[in-house]
Amino acid sequence: MLNSYKRSASALVQLLKEQGVADEQVLKVMQETPRHMFVDDVLKHKSYENTALPIGQGQTISQPYIVAKMTEVLLQVGVTGKVLEIGTGSGYQTAILAQLFEEVCSVERIKALQWQAKRRLHLLDLYNVAMKHGDGWQGWQSKAPFAGIIVTAAAKEVPQQLLEQLEDNGALIVPLGEQEQHLTLFVRKGEHFVEHRLAPVRFVPLVAGDII
Repeated sequence: MLNSYKRSASALVQLLKEQGVADEQVLKVMQETPRHMFVDDVLKHKSYENTALPIGQGQTISQPYIVAKMTEVLLQVGVTGKVLEIGTGSGYQTAILAQLFEEVCSVERIKALQWQAKRRLHLLDLYNVAMKHGDGWQGWQSKAPFAGIIVTAAAKEVPQQLLEQLEDNGALIVPLGEQEQHLTLFVRKGEHFVEHRLAPVRFVPLVAGDII
């Protein structure tokens, strides 16, 4: 079974290359991270398909291409150091980030998902992740500033608190919009933010508040 997963992971990475993901570090981590650990047993046969999958609580594990692309964008704009992730979910994006950045801080509003994600990360010996149960719209003020911020759910408008928690030259990547969503990059230049619209996407909504 393990060899089957490895072959599937290799095929997925080849597809990501064909779709334009070029960063060798990102591709290596995508190849080596066992995505099947982050999905329910009944969906394990779909683990290495380039598609989002349900993880319960109305949430999804993101499409591998989107995970790779958002991570690659942060590296391309020179992000190093501490990264904030809004929406831990299954922990898959968290695991990718943890292997590429010094420190990852991850906020999740659904306690049950956060607990499962923490367990998976420990199974993979990834311990440079701090987790918080809370409202992603608020970010994580006590851990700020951040070199990079990734939001893994769609916001109706850019969360102002997250912009304020970026360090100078830091980058925020967030899906924006409701009916039509676009992956959008903001780079901080002092008190100004340079905006780049990257690509149309489809994410679950970024909901305010938290769930015990």
